[in-house]
Amino acid sequence: MAHAADAPLPEPPRRLVRALGETHGEATAGAWLDGLPQTARRALTGRGMTAERVVEPGGRSSVVILARGAGGEPAALKLAPPFAAPEREREALAHWDGWGAVRLLEDAGDGPGLPLERLRPDVSLRSLPEAKALLEAAGTVRRLWVEPPEGHRFESVADRTARRVGAMAAYRADEAVGTLVAAALEARDGLLADAPEALLLHGCFRQGKVLAGDRAPWLAVGPEPVVGERAYDLARLVRDRVEDLVAEASGAAAARRRVNRLADSLDVDRERLRGWTLFRAVESGTRALAAGRDREAEPLLEFAGWL
Repeated sequence: MAHAADAPLPEPPRRLVRALGETHGEATAGAWLDGLPQTARRALTGRGMTAERVVEPGGRSSVVILARGAGGEPAALKLAPPFAAPEREREALAHWDGWGAVRLLEDAGDGPGLPLERLRPDVSLRSLPEAKALLEAAGTVRRLWVEPPEGHRFESVADRTARRVGAMAAYRADEAVGTLVAAALEARDGLLADAPEALLLHGCFRQGKVLAGDRAPWLAVGPEPVVGERAYDLARLVRDRVEDLVAEASGAAAARRRVNRLADSLDVDRERLRGWTLFRAVESGTRALAAGRDREAEPLLEFAGWL
């Protein structure tokens, strides 16, 4: 049931609380989460919106509130902490202007947060069979790969990945993953030395980031925009449903076929995609290890070993 903008809002999803604490520290995350109810009320009131419900389980860096505009039209309101760079997301969505991505409602009043068109948050590409999901994902992500706007403030792939190099390098001497870490870091250095293009990328593209809509069948959400080559963006998609791949007897062969098929379907160099897929899988795996999430790290690192 909908409720007034000044009514108490539900607690933020537990996944968000945990993820923000791991990534930014409990003190920093806690300060923003403590002020979230007031922020949400200001965001809703400033736009004449009425909240319906918070999307669960939600993302790892923001809260999405399904709402109604002043005229009863469906909308969504995304609230993210300043340290998650919501202004970069706003700039990317404005640049895409609904082409392949959720549309930013620029005329939706004032206040914090991102007012967005309402999609179907419970229906993502993960609801489709794998082959169909990858086909639709490829068709969606190719629309996002455009020249960045002049004078943009998006970070580069080089800068974004550099922030993780030190943490990854700490595992070089680890008997279990040291060889993989060394290979991933070497791959990154080689890829950055001769980057072929500098396009605006989604930054965190995967099946769960593509939702069903009314204006278009599928639209991307939740970008972490970055400027670089297409292979970097596609690398996260390659390992989607990694748990299923690891469970298959032919998982290693299936993973390599997926790299080749996605590369060929989007005119991306196979070896560059393999290299970025290796780096991003090892980066995510070592980050999970550092946070004590071994069950999450194991399939990522096994997958990386197949590449």
